[in-house]
Amino acid sequence: MNNKREHWENIYTSKKSDEMSWTQNHPTKSLAFIQKANISKDSAIIDIGGGESQLVDHLLKLGYKDLTVLDISEQALLRAQERLGKKAKNVNWICSDITEFKPDKKYILWHDRAVFHFLKQDEIMKYLEITSNYVTKNLIISTFSKEGPMKCSGLSIQQYNAEDLAILIHPEYHLLVSESELHTTPFNTNQAFMYCLFEKAMN
Repeated sequence: MNNKREHWENIYTSKKSDEMSWTQNHPTKSLAFIQKANISKDSAIIDIGGGESQLVDHLLKLGYKDLTVLDISEQALLRAQERLGKKAKNVNWICSDITEFKPDKKYILWHDRAVFHFLKQDEIMKYLEITSNYVTKNLIISTFSKEGPMKCSGLSIQQYNAEDLAILIHPEYHLLVSESELHTTPFNTNQAFMYCLFEKAMN
């Protein structure tokens, strides 16, 4: 087990959902950005670092049919599957470090809430190589903004604004829209996020 995987397995083994700052009962901004992408309900969607996020629950309710959730923590994925019960069989679950992910299909939409800001420079390059080869239309990337925390779960992060992300991802994708969000954690503190919707540039 690598150090990153061990770190996140320990968190999901030792903490309940309401003890994790990123928990959202209703991922309003993510759902709004997915709707802004204007894709069909049978489009292939992958949620990066989805863990036990409830985004997949809401997407199933909305009728999306081709859903994949990837997380480095097997425990996080098991918790999500337990929550969904029989509905879990309608989702493809992948346990992988994102930088080691080897997709076996292409995705119309790639959603990432709060994985990207943990990545180091060499990891960013691997991440962007994967998206370049396996995402055919939209990227939704959400990170801590310049007003957000400097650390999460004991790990240092990189703060971003929309311009920072656009520079990293250009020219492969261009920025369609960005919005900020002040996320209220389960313990009533606030975290400033930035959400960006990108579209793949025409060749």
